[in-house]
Amino acid sequence: MKRERFGSRIGFLLVSAGCAIGIGNVWRFPYIVGQNGGGLFVLIYLVFLLILGVPVLTMEYAVGRASRKSAVQAFHTLEGEHGKWHIHGWVCIIGCYLLMMYYTTVSGWMSDYFVKFAAGEFKPSMSTEEIKGVFNSMLDSPLELGIWMAIVVIAGFFICSKGLKGGIERLSKIMMGALLLLIVVLAVNSIMLKGSSKGLSFYLVPDLAKVREIGLGKVIVNAMNQAFFTLSVGIASMEIFGSYMSRDNTLPSEALRVSMLDTFVAIMAGLIIFPACFSFGIEPDAGPSLIFETLPNVFVNMKGGRIWGSLFFMFMTFASFSTVIAVFESLVAFFMDNLKMSRVKSSIINCIIVLVGSIPCVLGFNVFKNLHIIGDMGVLDSEDYIVSSWLLPLGSLVFLLFCTLKWGWGFEKYLEECNTGKGVKFPKFFRYYFNYVLPVLIVAVFVKGIL
Repeated sequence: MKRERFGSRIGFLLVSAGCAIGIGNVWRFPYIVGQNGGGLFVLIYLVFLLILGVPVLTMEYAVGRASRKSAVQAFHTLEGEHGKWHIHGWVCIIGCYLLMMYYTTVSGWMSDYFVKFAAGEFKPSMSTEEIKGVFNSMLDSPLELGIWMAIVVIAGFFICSKGLKGGIERLSKIMMGALLLLIVVLAVNSIMLKGSSKGLSFYLVPDLAKVREIGLGKVIVNAMNQAFFTLSVGIASMEIFGSYMSRDNTLPSEALRVSMLDTFVAIMAGLIIFPACFSFGIEPDAGPSLIFETLPNVFVNMKGGRIWGSLFFMFMTFASFSTVIAVFESLVAFFMDNLKMSRVKSSIINCIIVLVGSIPCVLGFNVFKNLHIIGDMGVLDSEDYIVSSWLLPLGSLVFLLFCTLKWGWGFEKYLEECNTGKGVKFPKFFRYYFNYVLPVLIVAVFVKGIL
């Protein structure tokens, strides 16, 4: 079967950026920035994005582009006759399934809230408690959560069944274009609000007193952690798109562009959230409460709030769904490569697997809300902990070792693939950084995650 290819470079960049741009970095990044001293954290984050995130991203791309295969077969193709690196390919697939078993539920929340705002369910007269009640009511209803989760899963695999160019690339161009336009419009609206300067100051101006209070070391570690996780590397969700890309451009160039798009969206999300919150005298909180309780409270008190709330949750829907279809493609391609299955059949089977696998997360907020799997964590938090704290960092370490060690693929072959094409190239002396510094940084992220 002839390997599919992207129809254009912009298609590859938007699909890859869509995979990286997810719910977590859109709502987590702004709060983490404010929590860690504002602008200084942003600068440190950008440094670590360059020296940690971009190199590992090139490695996933290199494995995919050199092999023209999905995760398991990619390692098989490059590892040599007696290699065992392909075992990690199976771990990657498990990680993708586990990620989608809770991510699809949260993506459903975004779609649900978009419909709620568009339908006028959030009204200017609503109190803070009533707004919180909408969120709690949604979580308490297994039927409501299940329906939205199913819509996300079925829609995602339907898009994948239409092919790379006809389905994923075509939709991503429309969706990511709309996302980038929406985020600029929303940010401009927030900045123009009365009193927004306090939010901008909180977000972007370096607060050295806060940095001293937190500790510079902790700020650096948090910046490193955010830079690593924002690109979703380690479980081959990016590797599959390397297998579809051309050799016209170097991988460092492509990784830099994807990272820039991801960072632009994350920073712009902060420009939406903080000015809006501070202009209405509302202190932003972390996690789901920021998106589903604090911001709706801002929108209902804002002139034209129904429209702005609808646009914001449309943006969040696009951000989450772009990640969903990207990871779904890894699963579809895995069945196609390993079982020689058609794209449509692979999409149907994977749709059933993910639908069933996502049910525990849906029920974890109601029927199983007293179920604790890891420590005091519920279903979603436990699944997220396994993926974020274990599979992503350890998976990235495996990709790094495979691309740099002589009993893996080897640094020379990786570098040749990486530097093929036009654009930024990695020099040979980078091998010392890749061999001795980068593994330490990834292990540090892993240790912080599990602790």
